[in-house]
Amino acid sequence: MKLFAKCRMIGLLLLIAAFAGGCASSNTPGDPFEGFNRAMFGFNEGVDNAILRPVASGYKAVVPEPARDCVGNVFSNINDIFVGVNSLLQGKVGDAFSDACRVVVNTTVGLLGCFDVASKLGLEKHNRDFGQTFGKWGIASGPYLVLPFLGPSSFRDGFGTLLYAYLDPVWADHVATRNTAFSLRMVNRRADLLDATNVLEEAALDKYSFVRDAYQQRRRGMIEEERSEAPTKGAVAPFLPVPIVNAADSPASPLPADLWVGDANQRTDATEAAAARGDAAQDAAAREDSLRIIAGLAD
Repeated sequence: MKLFAKCRMIGLLLLIAAFAGGCASSNTPGDPFEGFNRAMFGFNEGVDNAILRPVASGYKAVVPEPARDCVGNVFSNINDIFVGVNSLLQGKVGDAFSDACRVVVNTTVGLLGCFDVASKLGLEKHNRDFGQTFGKWGIASGPYLVLPFLGPSSFRDGFGTLLYAYLDPVWADHVATRNTAFSLRMVNRRADLLDATNVLEEAALDKYSFVRDAYQQRRRGMIEEERSEAPTKGAVAPFLPVPIVNAADSPASPLPADLWVGDANQRTDATEAAAARGDAAQDAAAREDSLRIIAGLAD
């Protein structure tokens, strides 16, 4: 099943590249296949409007927020495994150790990742993937490419997505389990981004160009590590700080309740973030929200 999935994904990417290569070229720097990409962008928008967004809206209306947070955190905890691998591949041994500690703490104390206890303990969550690692190794991004269902990408990031899909434990051999887990992850992430999508649609005159520019800016920032929202991205988080050690050794000092609930969460609340920035920064908020959509739906 793993081999079949890998071959299927390779075939998909090669088919996309063949179609893109046959399309009329564009004068837009970094986007030579703009005609193809716009068509694929429209297809993805249609699928989202007809299926994914309505399902996500119903899911959000029915499932309580704490349950949605738990689901998102479980999948985010799984992703931290790959974050740690990429930290190691990029030579960030300290961060890789911290990422591994996050997985151990959240899987055990955080109940399989349902609660982001690691962030409460000062173990910083990083955001690294195989496409970023390839970029760190000096591999050029190649042309911008919109993938069916997966959205914005590039030739380099597309093969990073392929590698992730091949290793992703969500793609289990048991068909029913795989389909349920994959669908739940996608719908839960889309539900988190409903309000962010509204902000994006209100701010962007040309949504395709807006998302493309935001994606390319995000990927450059991830490789160059110059994103303003992560000034301490390279810092090494402490391993098992004193508070949890004391709690484990002393029955009189139980782990505080706010280790499981509170502001620290593996995922970002796009609605609160956009509101905090205010109307004066609506365009910047929409750009950041588009990055969340890009990152959230592509993972």
